[in-house]
Amino acid sequence: MPHPLSLPARIGASAAAGLGALSFDQRMAAGLFALMALLPVAISVLGGGYLLSLGERVMIFAIAALSLELLIGVAGLVSFGHAAFLGVGAYAAGILASHGHGTLVLALPAALMASALFALLTGAIAVRTRGVYFIMITLAFCQMAFFVATSLAPYGGDDGLTWPTRTHVFGTRMLKSETVFYYVILACLAVTYLLAGRLIASRFGRVLRGITDNERRMEAIGFAPYPYRLTAYVMAGATCGLAGFLLGNQVEFVSPAYMHWQRSGELIMMVLLGGTGTLYGPILGALAYLLLEEGLSRLTEHWKVILGPLLVLLVLFGRGGIAGAVERWRRGEPSVARLRAGVEMLASTTRAHIVREWSAAIAIGQQLRDKGGPLAMGGLARIATRWRRWNMALGEALVSLVLLVDRSIARAFVRWRRR
Repeated sequence: MPHPLSLPARIGASAAAGLGALSFDQRMAAGLFALMALLPVAISVLGGGYLLSLGERVMIFAIAALSLELLIGVAGLVSFGHAAFLGVGAYAAGILASHGHGTLVLALPAALMASALFALLTGAIAVRTRGVYFIMITLAFCQMAFFVATSLAPYGGDDGLTWPTRTHVFGTRMLKSETVFYYVILACLAVTYLLAGRLIASRFGRVLRGITDNERRMEAIGFAPYPYRLTAYVMAGATCGLAGFLLGNQVEFVSPAYMHWQRSGELIMMVLLGGTGTLYGPILGALAYLLLEEGLSRLTEHWKVILGPLLVLLVLFGRGGIAGAVERWRRGEPSVARLRAGVEMLASTTRAHIVREWSAAIAIGQQLRDKGGPLAMGGLARIATRWRRWNMALGEALVSLVLLVDRSIARAFVRWRRR
């Protein structure tokens, strides 16, 4: 008779073997999905229903960030108009809902097809450009969509469009349940992650990476870059349209602000914060960005003044974002200790110089007070000389800091081009 623990032991061994066969990226994503799946259970025990809404928002923007990763990390296209697809998907489903056609079989395909069509029309022009020209063209198309949405007076115009209700699923309102809706979003995120992984590992993904690494060589062996980049652009737009559909259902509202260029910038920051070159990185980036936004906004209404410099420093000096830091920690490589030591040395040197010059100025002032008249002009001259020296030292320190930032930007750009 087999031991009673043999069956659970075999199940555990099979699960461990399955996890061992996964890549590190897949294991990290599986861990994130498991934690997200446990959130409603923890909330039901500990309370805090707002965290469920925050979790939904994190997963929705994680889908949008994953779609942008297909462009930035795989196709090498930095799109500053990605939020347009978010708004188009939300508006397509919202307009149908306002006319009484808010069912899943109509709203979801409409959101995906509208976003894909918009991506096809704009990408046919934008994908022909490179670098900053691509950024500016995508930004222009995004702002065009924004202003078109503000002019839609029958659908709220600048005030936005309120949905009558969430999308009906097979004639039921099952999405009105926050827990059910949460797990639907989680399932969409998991499917998006799996499909993105399969796409990158496929022949199409390998060709796309090859075009990003060396376009001329790929052309020489018979692969035209334009159709591959356009296809990736349309796929990314349709996936972001799915995020827009879910976002509109979550808040039961859609406004032109979904398409603003600032939203596109936030999506880029999520991808860079999480780390390009991985698929779990954008999920981590969306989680970290929205948690930082939520936490800092509770401290002060000027939270962007704090968030902005933090994100800039992380992008400049945090090689590979959060995913890069995790990878370096996994490999046992040193973290940002060298940068911290350099900044501390610069700060201590500048502080010591300021203290020394200030003490000398105080001594001269006391000398002037004691001896008075004849030494006054000479003392003032010495103060002016020391002030010029201190000013020059401060200027040199600022120039050194600017050069450090400039070198970091250049290195980050070189690493991005190599990807």
